[in-house]
Amino acid sequence: MKGTPVTEATIEYMTNIFPVEDDLLRNLRREAIEAGIPEIQISPEQGAFMQVLLRGMGARRVIEVGTLGGYSSIVMARALPEDGRVVTIERDPLRAEFAAAQARRAGLETKIDIRTGSGIDVLERELAGTGPYDFAFIDADKPGYVRYLELIYPMMRTGGLIAGDNALAWGQIANADTDDPSVLGMQAFNRAVAEHAGLQGSLVPIGDGMCLAVVLG
Repeated sequence: MKGTPVTEATIEYMTNIFPVEDDLLRNLRREAIEAGIPEIQISPEQGAFMQVLLRGMGARRVIEVGTLGGYSSIVMARALPEDGRVVTIERDPLRAEFAAAQARRAGLETKIDIRTGSGIDVLERELAGTGPYDFAFIDADKPGYVRYLELIYPMMRTGGLIAGDNALAWGQIANADTDDPSVLGMQAFNRAVAEHAGLQGSLVPIGDGMCLAVVLG
């Protein structure tokens, strides 16, 4: 039996009954657009789903690749205990500055640690050996996803979760004839998770899809 297709009405129902987006996050979206930041942050229903995961697993340490305007960082930090921390990487200094201001506005500046630079460079040079992390969220340049996975996997605890956003590639994930580098990157990432001996994964059709995997050790 196939799953039920998700419609706009279904999404509206989900976000109304399980709200996670407050005025601060709505204003963040608006101000990010005004600042020229692409409107590609996670959806509210994804935020609610991620908070359930983080609280359910008792996560304290989160690593994120792709801060953008700080929306997902704030959503995740809110689900962590007082001593929890989100270490997030953003390659664009202006976006990192915007996200830092939003974290301060949210009162989460001590829980959100923004590192500026290339995701691969920061993971290799600054964050190598800083694990174990409980949860990893990858939402950056799609051709880099497989390398991010390779670098993050050794930093995770057994039982930790790794999530890759845009796993449905804007509805193009099953397109075998594509030459779009971003779609190809997501196809490669999904395969890498599925074939990884140390992971058990699944593709969750929420937002633009999340490829979610538990670290087996």
